[in-house]
Amino acid sequence: MRCKFRKVCYNEKEFEDKERKMSGKKRKEMVPVIVVILLIVLVGCVGALTAVIKRMTPSDERMDVRTYYGLTSDDDVALVLQNTVSDRKAKMIDGHIYLDYDTVSDVLGGRFYWDEANQKMLYSTPSEVISISPDSNTYTAGGKEKTEEYPIICEKEDTVYLALEFIEQYMQIMVTKSENPDKVIISYKFGTQKTVTVTEDTVVRYRGGIKSEILTDVKKKDKLVLLETLDEWSRVATEDGFDGYIKNDSISDAKEEKTEYQGEFNETYTSLTRDYKINLAWHQVTSEDANKALSEVLSGTKGINVLSPTWFSVTGTDGAISSLASADYVKTAHEAGMEVWGLVDNFNSSVSTLATLSNTASRNHLVEMLLSEAKRVGMDGINVDFESMTKEEAPHFIQFIRELSIGCRKNSLVLSVDDPVPEFTTYYNRKEQGIVADYVIIMGYDEHTEGSEKAGSVASLPFVEKGITQTLKEVPANKVINGMPFYTRMWYTDTTGSVTSEILGMSQAGQSVENMGMTSAWDEKTSQNYAELETGSGKYQMWLEDEQSLEEKLKLFQKYELAGVAEWKLGLERNSVWDLIEQYLK
Repeated sequence: MRCKFRKVCYNEKEFEDKERKMSGKKRKEMVPVIVVILLIVLVGCVGALTAVIKRMTPSDERMDVRTYYGLTSDDDVALVLQNTVSDRKAKMIDGHIYLDYDTVSDVLGGRFYWDEANQKMLYSTPSEVISISPDSNTYTAGGKEKTEEYPIICEKEDTVYLALEFIEQYMQIMVTKSENPDKVIISYKFGTQKTVTVTEDTVVRYRGGIKSEILTDVKKKDKLVLLETLDEWSRVATEDGFDGYIKNDSISDAKEEKTEYQGEFNETYTSLTRDYKINLAWHQVTSEDANKALSEVLSGTKGINVLSPTWFSVTGTDGAISSLASADYVKTAHEAGMEVWGLVDNFNSSVSTLATLSNTASRNHLVEMLLSEAKRVGMDGINVDFESMTKEEAPHFIQFIRELSIGCRKNSLVLSVDDPVPEFTTYYNRKEQGIVADYVIIMGYDEHTEGSEKAGSVASLPFVEKGITQTLKEVPANKVINGMPFYTRMWYTDTTGSVTSEILGMSQAGQSVENMGMTSAWDEKTSQNYAELETGSGKYQMWLEDEQSLEEKLKLFQKYELAGVAEWKLGLERNSVWDLIEQYLK
């Protein structure tokens, strides 16, 4: 028993020894594994830390300047327009910088006009039109021949270019030039701008983010133009022509700063604006008999100081016009204390407005005919009513207005231009109209017209006010006249949704409401009395123009201190409106 016991004890001890040996062996075998795991973890931590550090470390990579400005040709010149890098490029030709014609006319708003047919560049001054041929160093201005050291106009790859040095003589622009790469910075809008000051030495980057490429360095106290503010970054423009991003914590709060043109160019346009408020009434004249009936038409009116008879219409692409102008009419108007501004239109559908106005000879003929007729009958002014113009026609139209203004100025004729509201006709260049013409007249009606798919107001108050405020962004108030309708539309919408309408004068509309038993009430949204009638076949609707709605429009005239009002047209009004209008024009 004892021996057996000992054997068992020996075996157990042996087993424990073996266990210890095996455990030790296993531990020895695990050490490298653990080391490897620890190394992997360490490497991972280092990698993660490195990634974090890398992510948080700003990039010091600099963007290639030529790439930034998109310069691909040796003669390309970077163009920065009003603090923004332009996709357009100037050209370096024989050591002189040239801008393409579209940039000058469409962006800078220059008074230059390319006469495609005659291959000449025209520039209209207040008193004459300067004509310049391509590759020519000479031109005539003020009756004197002048010479430049460079060709004023160049043609390259079907593009017309103007010498920047010449442009500076005839436009209010501020120019800064630099090299490596060739770059020109042009300011052409003056007024106010937001600026910030750099609070520490830092960089401006291509995009908002520390990993974006660096465009340029900026120093503490440098001034930048603020273009846009984001959460952590701001888009800024530097004085040396970079448009990029800077961290918000590196700049001061923005402040408004005035900018002024400091060059030498100063072109003065004299205006024949009156020192009293204009009350213009359009008079639709379609025959000699209508001229003879003027006294009858004027009976019952009050306070009108300008008549605009529809006398002239373009009848040919050569600039020919039809005329109903009458010296007797002018005499009658003058005796009644009224001026006469004869109206010319482009309503002849068989005559292309584009073909007429894009031809210099045709424009000249049209101007000559209008001035001749004005002189013949003793007119006081010309009213231009060219409607439904396209974007393609607009540059030629404004050149026509420039050229007509020269003739009007020389002959002491008031020049006024009728424009639809700006909302859908931004390309009309009202700013230029406001400079060269004496008055810009807003046609504050035709909100809904014969072709409208839905019934609606002819001239709701919000529509009218928007037309005024948008026009005033480009034209000074002392040159803006607001046109008002003396008519409304009777709308009829049948059960199929088809919409038709007819024009009714003020008295006619009021009588229709009464005769048809229509219900009417003041509509606050449109500031008009609204009338409707439901029938089995459809709905009749009218947004009435009456004394109450006209007064709301006259309040806008007063609020914005406009130059006057105009009315379309004589004969559609109630006599009571004249006392109302006169009250606001005093």
